[in-house]
Amino acid sequence: MTVEMREGYEGTGPGAITPDGCAVELYERLPVGDEPDIIAAAVPAGAHILELGSGVGRMTHPLIERGFTVTAVDESADMLSRVRGARTICSPIEALDLRGERFDVVMLASFLVHNGDEDVRLGMLRTCVGHVAEGGCVLIQREGEDYHTNVPRERVDPSGFTVRIASAEPAGDGVNSVRAEYVFPDAIWTQTFLARPLTKEQFESALEEAGLEVDAYLTPDGTWVRAVPKA
Repeated sequence: MTVEMREGYEGTGPGAITPDGCAVELYERLPVGDEPDIIAAAVPAGAHILELGSGVGRMTHPLIERGFTVTAVDESADMLSRVRGARTICSPIEALDLRGERFDVVMLASFLVHNGDEDVRLGMLRTCVGHVAEGGCVLIQREGEDYHTNVPRERVDPSGFTVRIASAEPAGDGVNSVRAEYVFPDAIWTQTFLARPLTKEQFESALEEAGLEVDAYLTPDGTWVRAVPKA
């Protein structure tokens, strides 16, 4: 099936490619890091999590194993077909409207808050605000401080593949075109995507515009954040 790529996004390699350049088969192979532990430590046990941009369930499945209930949202039906044990909803995040449903936790991971289109970013954050329960929280994953400047860089995973951020080139209006490469013994995938670097101040300002404020920075590097609706 042919999908219409978002402008400025591209993906290469075997299998289905999503509109933002992600390869479904690649994400089935990528291991989860310490994210589920960070999330579990930041929210109430057994919480119902609305996971925005779930992909194939790389974080969904470990969260379910830890006793959380997860509703997984992604714009790619190919990605969602790999999710097990969770309710799935196929929709762009910024267009999601679950008609009054509220969740203990809304999660916007995968650096989605750095979307190059400020209107899309605002739409995503408003989706978070519109679906979080009273007394609930929003978990957001930010890029590290040197994400766009420490390039090229690469990391060899213990399981035997290489992740490389090959370049981050200015694309205008404060946005960079970032190229990532994933090299496995039997396959190579690439993704080119648009990302907007955000200082801590710019990030907090973007939250404020959507009606959120920082409750806590959850990791020493500030990449995981718990936010709450502004009073």
